[in-house]
Amino acid sequence: MSVPEFHRDEEEDFYTQCRASYLAVFKSSLSNITSKQQLCRVLQQAGRNPSLATLSKYWTPRTSNLNFDDFCEILKCEKKTEETELMTAFQKMDVNCDGFISHSELETALTTSGEKMTPEEVNSIFTLADINKDGKLNYAEFCRLLVSTVEQCQVAAIERLEADAKLKIQNFGSQSYSPAKSAVSSASSAAAAQPQPPETPDSTIRKDSRSSSRPSSARSRRSSLANSINMTSSSSRSSKVPEPAGLQEWHHSHMKGCFFLEDDGSVGSLQYQLHIPQTANVYLTIQPQSLSHRPDKSPPWMTVDTALFIMSAGEAKEDSVVHFTESRDKEKYIWKGELNSGTYFLLPFTSGCRLKKRSKNDLPDKPVELVYRTDSGELDLTRELREALSEIFEVIDLDGNGLLSLEEYNFFELRTSGEKCDKEAWAVCKENFDMRSNQLTKQGFMELNLMEATEKDGDPADLWVILEAMGYNRMLELVEACPFQIDVHCEDTPLSLQPLSMDTGPKLLNQALQKSIIARTGAKALRGLDNVFIYTYRGEHRISSLIANKTNQKVTVHINNEQNRNCSSSRGMSVFAVEVPARTKMVCQHILPISDKQDWTYNCVETILTCT
Repeated sequence: MSVPEFHRDEEEDFYTQCRASYLAVFKSSLSNITSKQQLCRVLQQAGRNPSLATLSKYWTPRTSNLNFDDFCEILKCEKKTEETELMTAFQKMDVNCDGFISHSELETALTTSGEKMTPEEVNSIFTLADINKDGKLNYAEFCRLLVSTVEQCQVAAIERLEADAKLKIQNFGSQSYSPAKSAVSSASSAAAAQPQPPETPDSTIRKDSRSSSRPSSARSRRSSLANSINMTSSSSRSSKVPEPAGLQEWHHSHMKGCFFLEDDGSVGSLQYQLHIPQTANVYLTIQPQSLSHRPDKSPPWMTVDTALFIMSAGEAKEDSVVHFTESRDKEKYIWKGELNSGTYFLLPFTSGCRLKKRSKNDLPDKPVELVYRTDSGELDLTRELREALSEIFEVIDLDGNGLLSLEEYNFFELRTSGEKCDKEAWAVCKENFDMRSNQLTKQGFMELNLMEATEKDGDPADLWVILEAMGYNRMLELVEACPFQIDVHCEDTPLSLQPLSMDTGPKLLNQALQKSIIARTGAKALRGLDNVFIYTYRGEHRISSLIANKTNQKVTVHINNEQNRNCSSSRGMSVFAVEVPARTKMVCQHILPISDKQDWTYNCVETILTCT
C-alpha cells in the first residue's frame, strides 16, 4: 500500500488530527512513544484499530522509541477503521444471516482464527457489545456505535487542544506567530552536546545572562528570526579542488566503512584514527562506494552526501583542531591542507537528508526467498542471498584485501548481534570454514551463514535479522545504509589509518560539527531575547543551523521551512519543534538541495517560546 499524498487543506486537517490524538496520550508532541502499548493507545486515539501484526511491523525488537514524526508517518500508512469494514467482518461470523451474532458464533470466530483470543476476552467483548442485554449482538448497531465513539473521541481531543492555550502555545505558537496547521513534529535532543555556553566572536552576545532566566513582562513571549539564503545549483559553478602534483608518489592508505540508518532515524558509522609521524601536506577524500556486482546500475546511496571531520586527539576539546571536507568533485568530498605531527580522529558524517527510513508498505507482501532445498534435500543459500552476502562481505572488508580479519568480523558481529567473537570461537571458525592467513575468505563467510541457516532447519528469521541490521529490506535492496571509502594521502611521510569502535564517537562527531558551524558563521540573536542565538552555516553544498541557548532555562524553538524551495531537511518535515536545554548548544537541522541541477532557496523562520 502506498503512502497517500495530501493537498494542503487535507494536510492541515491530517496534522491537526495527528497532534490532537498524540496530545490525548502525551503531555507534549516532544514526548516519545516508549512502548508497544503506548503505540497502540495513541493509534486507537487516532481512530485506528491496530492488530498485533500491525503493531509489530512498527515496533520491532530493535525499536527503543518513536517520536511524533514517526507517528505521523504511521498514520499515513494505516487507514482508519471504516464502518463497512467492520460490517463485512461481522457478516462473516453471522452464520444465520439474521443481523445478529450469538455468543457461540463470536467465540468460534475469535478463538479459532487470526489473532486468537481467550474465552475470557470474548466474554468481555460480548458483554460490552450486547447493548440490549438480550444475549445477542446486533452488530450493525454495534458498528455504528463504535465508529461514532471513535469520532467523538477525536472531536473531543481537538476541542481540548483548541481550548488549552498552554498546549496551543507549546506546540504550534501563539496568535503573534501562526504556522500552518501542519506545523509540528517532535525532535529529539539526544544529539545535543554536554551543556556549555555558546562560543562565538559576535559582539552582540552578552556575557552576563542572569537576566534571561526571568523574562520581563514587557518582552514579547515569542521572538522570531528569518534566515534567507539563495544557493545556485552545484552544476553551475566548479568547486573542484585540484589534486596535488605528484599525488601518485605520496604515501597512501584507504579504509572502507558504512553509514547505517538506525531505528530512531539517527545515522551511525565507525570512526577512524589517523597517525602522522611528522608535519605533512595531506589530501583526504571520502565518497560513497559502489559495490562490485552492480556495474550496470548506479545504486541509490551514491547520491548520499558524505563528509569527514578531522579532530585532533589527546587535547582538551576546546583546543582541538577541526577540519572537514568542504569541497566536492562529483560524489567525492575533499579536504587538502597541512596537519601537524600527531594523532587525529576521522569522523564520517552524512546529513541524513538523503539517507532516510523507507516505507515498508511499498514492498510486496512476500519477501525474497533466502534458502532452498537442493535435489538431494540439502539446504543451500539462494542466488539473491549470496549476492547480498557478497555485498556485505565487501562492506565489512575494511582494508579491501578480500579477507576478513577477526577485528573486521567483529565489527559485523557487533552490528548484527551486539556480541563479539572471541579468539576461541575464531579458532573454531578456522576449523570449519575456509580461511587464509587466519582470515575468513568470502567462501568461508558464505559457509558460516549457510551453517546458521542449517542449524535453524531453514528458518530464515536469524538471516533476516542480519540483513536488516545491515540495511537491507525484504526485497534484499540496500536502502538504509551507505557504504563509503576514505582515502588519505600524505606527502613525504608514511601514515597509519585504523578503524575504531568508539562509544564516544557520536559525541565527538557532534562536538566537531558544532565547532565547524560556530567557527564559520556569526551568531544572530533572536529579536527581543538576546541570549538565544542561531548560527547558520552556508557551505558550498550544505546548509546547517545550530541553536545556542545561553539562558538558565530550557526553550522550545519552532522551525518553519515552508518557504524553502528545492530543499530537503534532515528532519523530514517542513515545520517541527526542538527543545533546547538550558545553557546548551544543539544542531537543529541540515539542508540539501533536492535536485543538484537546480537553484535552491533556504528561507527558514526560527521562533522561540521561552519556557516559564
